[in-house]
Amino acid sequence: MENPMLTKKSNPEGRMRVLEHLGELRTRIIRALVATAFAGVAGWILYPLILDFILQPYCDTLDKDCTLRVDEPLEGLNTRFMVAAYSGIILAFPVILWQFWRFISPGLHRNERRHGIIMVGFGASLFAFGCYLAFVTLPRALDFLVTIGGTDLVTEFRAKAYITFIIKMMLAFGVGFQLPIVLITLQRLNLLQYETLRRQWRYAVVIIVIVVAVITPSGDPISLLALAIPMYALYEFSILYGWLRKRKLAKNADSYA
Repeated sequence: MENPMLTKKSNPEGRMRVLEHLGELRTRIIRALVATAFAGVAGWILYPLILDFILQPYCDTLDKDCTLRVDEPLEGLNTRFMVAAYSGIILAFPVILWQFWRFISPGLHRNERRHGIIMVGFGASLFAFGCYLAFVTLPRALDFLVTIGGTDLVTEFRAKAYITFIIKMMLAFGVGFQLPIVLITLQRLNLLQYETLRRQWRYAVVIIVIVVAVITPSGDPISLLALAIPMYALYEFSILYGWLRKRKLAKNADSYA
């Protein structure tokens, strides 16, 4: 009888597959990093335009010329590096998603690949729309935060603090808008049923409000409502998707019966 240990040593096919996967992963990571680096250089060059764009909610709030305060000699340089880095990640995000997809797609079936492409596109669109909604909401949120302290305070933000606040707010909205991606994927994996989502909607409302209060950097009521209401609408959309999917599966089962 052949010794399985000797066979494994003489034919290291499993080990080669692992090494091939690691090599492919390394290639995809390098390409994503290169794309991010090039996009970061573009962000460095376009820094004046990007900074003017980021300052727009601040200027709309003050309704006058607005400037950011720099307290340290290196803070201006660090601010430009920070803007370039964030810009590089955002601009290269489609390439990063594509490299991730190219890494996992060979192991999927045809239907799974088609569904995956749709979900990646849907998720990227939701993320972009969430960032846009955050940017539209920012002037009202900043106005609330500025005026709640009283008229005796002079508003002048530090560059690093303000830019970090803007980025965190946009990321919070973008990530929050990924809720239907998670719920739809769980339903397709048969780990969650739409009936459960429909029964537990009251708990979902409470959880959404708590999550929004945690992930938004300000926690003000304007930002909370601006994110919580769309997130619950996306929750209901996930229920509708599950209902339509179940009807389609039942119809297909009847046609084959």
